Amino acid sequence: MNILVTGATGVVGRRLVPLLRDAGHAVTAVARSPAGRAQVARDGATAIELDLFDPGAVRRAFAGHDAVVNLATHIPPPSRILLPWAWTENDRLRRDASTIIADACVAANVPRLVQESFAPVYPDCGDRWIDETTAIKPVRYNRTVADAEASVDRFSQGGRTGVTLRFGGFYGPDAAQTIELIKYIKRGWAPLPGPPEAFISSISHDDAAAAAAASVTLPAGVYNVVDDEPVTHRAFLDTLADALHVPAPKLPPSWITPLFGSLGEMAARSLRISNRKLRASSGWMPTHASVRDAWRPLVAQLGS
Repeated sequence: MNILVTGATGVVGRRLVPLLRDAGHAVTAVARSPAGRAQVARDGATAIELDLFDPGAVRRAFAGHDAVVNLATHIPPPSRILLPWAWTENDRLRRDASTIIADACVAANVPRLVQESFAPVYPDCGDRWIDETTAIKPVRYNRTVADAEASVDRFSQGGRTGVTLRFGGFYGPDAAQTIELIKYIKRGWAPLPGPPEAFISSISHDDAAAAAAASVTLPAGVYNVVDDEPVTHRAFLDTLADALHVPAPKLPPSWITPLFGSLGEMAARSLRISNRKLRASSGWMPTHASVRDAWRPLVAQLGS
């Protein structure tokens, strides 16, 4: 297949490009910087610069491709994550660029579109399992997730294959959130709002990239990309602390959650998300059944 990947130098994209090349696909990779284009070229892809907000340029770039995998995001660093205006560019990508991309795929006769999305937009479901039939409930800071998914739905209405990948909370040795969390846990507390018994559903960058590679042959639809076994907030933090050989951290009191704004509202939800549909539809499976099994090798890799 001829596959075009946007966001090709992000934490998932830079892992996906080599996977697609190793599987025998011809890959066109969109990268903004000269260094990024040099990197994807070393990975065997055709590197291009592309303004995702230019409909004509996007349509021309997509011509001749069998699939487009849209991983373009602009997530602010942890130090700015609570600032509403820090999400402006990410909102533009999910609202405006996703619309342009879906329309360009239709105009260029691209039969398959894969769109990244975000599993934690599900509502709080306590200890009940969540599958793809559960309606999403974005909060203010990530409401444009619904816009991106709507673009894929519209693309699929013409009999084309639209795939939405709802990724869980990322972790990995190059995840800024993971690095920041480790710093806090070493200080004895963790800025993770919500009750200790609330569930969190995670996915490593490597497993997310493997799911994105599998998506180029998946049937149309929405797929949760998460570990097999979600863990509670308490277990999430305690198992990481154990891997770091430090005491279990304190959790913030419940009255602090509103101070985190809509991001805190979402992070406090209990999300026990199932990956059963993805596993049944592909050969994909996570490297670790649960994040609790991944912390020790991750900490060793970081040398923390």
